[in-house]
Amino acid sequence: MAAKLPSSTLFIWLIISTCALTIFYSKLVPSSSPPLLPCNLFAGKWVIDPNRPRPIYDDTCPFHRNAWNCLRNQRDNMEVINSWKWVPEDCQLNEIDPLEFMGVMRDKRIGFVGDSLNENFLVSFLCILRVADTGAKKWKRKGAWRGAYFPKFNVTVAYHRAVLLAKYQWQPKQSEGDEVKGVHRVDVDIPAKDWEDIGGFYDILIFNTGHWWGYDKFPKESPLAFYQGGKPIVPAPDMLEGLQIVLKNMAAYIQKEFPKTLKFWRLQSPRHFHGGDWNQNGSCLFDKPLEDSELDLWFEPSYNGVNKEARVINELIIKALQGTDIEPLDLTHLSEFRADAHPAIWLGKKDAVAVWGQDCMHWCLPGVPDTWVDILWQHVHYRLGQPVSENKYVV
Repeated sequence: MAAKLPSSTLFIWLIISTCALTIFYSKLVPSSSPPLLPCNLFAGKWVIDPNRPRPIYDDTCPFHRNAWNCLRNQRDNMEVINSWKWVPEDCQLNEIDPLEFMGVMRDKRIGFVGDSLNENFLVSFLCILRVADTGAKKWKRKGAWRGAYFPKFNVTVAYHRAVLLAKYQWQPKQSEGDEVKGVHRVDVDIPAKDWEDIGGFYDILIFNTGHWWGYDKFPKESPLAFYQGGKPIVPAPDMLEGLQIVLKNMAAYIQKEFPKTLKFWRLQSPRHFHGGDWNQNGSCLFDKPLEDSELDLWFEPSYNGVNKEARVINELIIKALQGTDIEPLDLTHLSEFRADAHPAIWLGKKDAVAVWGQDCMHWCLPGVPDTWVDILWQHVHYRLGQPVSENKYVV
């Protein structure tokens, strides 16, 4: 007859077995979505406040990019543009206190990865944070396109330019006989070299892609060709199918390579071209935000307008992020209203509009991206378990 285990030993053995099984199966199940703020900062309305304090940075910020420096370029209505305040429906959005934020971020690093709209976001962020440390120095390492080091707090904030996120390179055609000049090879499972070596470096990362995924950037004469595992994907995906494959692979890569990093994905920044696309004399000379009733006409894909891509791409991004702990920053809706806040014709160079057309894609600074920073600040504080206090910074 087999010997019986003492009841205490059996109880301990059951506990150990249960814990082991729990750990084992938790590794098989995709990570759950990150905890969300108890209120929705992305739903609300823009309210004009003539007494709103002026922006805490100006045209002298050394991190400005000339075409977005709308104060220096003497863009009309800048005072009015910055008198509008985003007011969420069911909670308080506090403006960032640079000193408090930098205190929380002491000895940490923050990275932005993506296209020029993430650079637009970064410039706003750098100019705001510089208020807390005017000794900030330009920083460009680890493959970064640009950035800043804030010595007072030992904080680094940088931007890595990776417009498709995945690696892509030009391959000229090998033979004559057709109108294709060559292809841009996209390796959907390999990150662009600009950010392939940042593993373990950043404490917080903000990703985006989307604005280069169009036939204006990659026409039929020089299309994208998608590869996976070093081999062409067959049948060849079209543009949106390729984007979906890249998003899925990059989300999986980010999830695997940055397990301890606080990760965000900024959803699309909407464009406001009216009367045609950027290369068809599209314009954005508006003097006030759009009305809520106008948004679907501008952005709903079923209307097939020139600015429809933001909502289309957002659907693909949200699907790709499912099962990860990458938190989406849905800044699209609040930005859809602000047709009035782009550089438009005030680009800082005499012939820029004649060459490139109006800029109805990027944002004036100071401007809408400053509100993005406020929202990012509140999400970071919440995710780090920090209390969110009202702005104590006095200009």
